[in-house]
Amino acid sequence: MKILRWFLLPITLLYTVIVWFRNRLYDYGILKSTSYNLPVIVIGNLAVGGTGKSPMTEYVLRLVKDKYRVAVLSRGYGRRTKGFYYVESTSDARDVGDEPLQIKRKFPDNTVAVSENRCIGVEKLKDKHDAILLDDAFQHRKLTPSFSILLFDYQSLQEPILSLPTGNFRDLLQESRRADVIVVTKSPEVIHSEERFAIETRFLKYTKAPVFFSRIAYQSIIDKNQQFFDTSLLQDTAVLLLTGIANPIPLYAYLKPRCIQMEHISFPDHHAFTDTDINRVVRTFNNILNSKKIILTTEKDMQRLPQSFILAYPIYYIPITQEIAFNQSDVFNTLILRSFVTD
Repeated sequence: MKILRWFLLPITLLYTVIVWFRNRLYDYGILKSTSYNLPVIVIGNLAVGGTGKSPMTEYVLRLVKDKYRVAVLSRGYGRRTKGFYYVESTSDARDVGDEPLQIKRKFPDNTVAVSENRCIGVEKLKDKHDAILLDDAFQHRKLTPSFSILLFDYQSLQEPILSLPTGNFRDLLQESRRADVIVVTKSPEVIHSEERFAIETRFLKYTKAPVFFSRIAYQSIIDKNQQFFDTSLLQDTAVLLLTGIANPIPLYAYLKPRCIQMEHISFPDHHAFTDTDINRVVRTFNNILNSKKIILTTEKDMQRLPQSFILAYPIYYIPITQEIAFNQSDVFNTLILRSFVTD
């Protein structure tokens, strides 16, 4: 597939020119962008999917939720509805998107809303909130954020940075100059100082924004009733891993050495599970011979699985959080808290 994508290079060049030209129209004020008199913090990326925007949104929300009335605004990728929509804990992921629903269920006291037009969403939310946190809006140039957190998946920086469709980037690396903070997510446990310096130097060509590194921190496995599963029991338990996320490789690598047996069924990111999909999962699960066996999925996928399926089988999920590396969490937290302070 990667080889075939190189044949699309002429389209990539055209796409790159169009994206560059669009950004310059906003930079020079030819296309108008709206700013607001309250903190509007954007969390985004330049590549498509899989950089950990939702865990970072939860990280920031956890940091500020007791200090400010913060609303989270997302476009609600994959939803079947259009326009502005408030997310409730009882909402259907098909109506509001899996990630906004996950955030609402974890932070029920905070307002969570979806709107493909972020300006309309901000207008509806700004009068009753102290700040608005936008998930995945770095390319939404119709809105001028007060602070931008730009995420890069570590693995994406190990490969040539090319625009769609040959590469996975929807914006040019030079657009990192609009970021106030850069976070390299999903970093390995060990990064040599030379490699860290090389990554930081790469960004210095375009921006003076501080560069942080973060890792995935896997939390305790829990079920639909919020009951914990002792991770040590995986040594005697067969696991059917069910994922519908952009990059399941880190999760698979984390679980594989901890399980006596593991099967993996992978679907595309934000996949809408059909009856055929569920039947496939059930058949695979029933064919596992180990008497001790569970179905393990991600917190995001848990929002989209049919309730009847969840109730009928031993289904667990594993939440994740962001962990700022190299003892830089205090510095990072201070920068984030400052972004919520109005002059």
